[in-house]
Amino acid sequence: MSLVKLSIKGISYSQTQNGAYALILNEVDGERKLPIVIGAFEAQSIAIALEKEIKPPRPLTHDLFKNFAERFDIVVKQVIIHKLVDGVFYSSLICERDKIEEIIDARTSDAIALALRFNAPIFTYKNILDKAGIYLKSNTADSDPGSQEIDDVLSNPETFGHEEESNQSGDVYAKHSLQELNDLLDQAVSQEDYEKAAKIRDEISKR
Repeated sequence: MSLVKLSIKGISYSQTQNGAYALILNEVDGERKLPIVIGAFEAQSIAIALEKEIKPPRPLTHDLFKNFAERFDIVVKQVIIHKLVDGVFYSSLICERDKIEEIIDARTSDAIALALRFNAPIFTYKNILDKAGIYLKSNTADSDPGSQEIDDVLSNPETFGHEEESNQSGDVYAKHSLQELNDLLDQAVSQEDYEKAAKIRDEISKR
């Protein structure tokens, strides 16, 4: 069964479902997207790993895992999303220590948060992408993703990370000066409100 390499396109937040996020994975050699519903904490952790400018004052859980693994010479080599059952994705961490490879079961959101921190590639099997992959055009799905919950998350998304389409997440900060924005960014990071920090950073980047 052939593996398909994926990249992270971004994270979308549904304004109609409080706390509902979708991680959008992109087929590297194709046009299909793989949306995966994830929790707020995991979305925050992935967004921080994508936003290189934001440095948490204390390590998050996934940062702690990476520090722990590096201390004991454990490296995450790759992540494989290997199963899809009833809308739930199952993933494995392929780890290596002393040239011995181990496979560790993990939630997909955790696996991808760690893949980012270890610069590890992300793969899935072709049959999973055939089953759950969708085409997105102007932030809408051309085909039914197979889950009403995912469809709701993708509607009116508020995007973080490397999503190409722009959104209005930073409009609330448009009235602030650049100095005020930098002060607000420092304050958000110090308070560990990384979702707010990502929005402020987007507004600063626009300036």
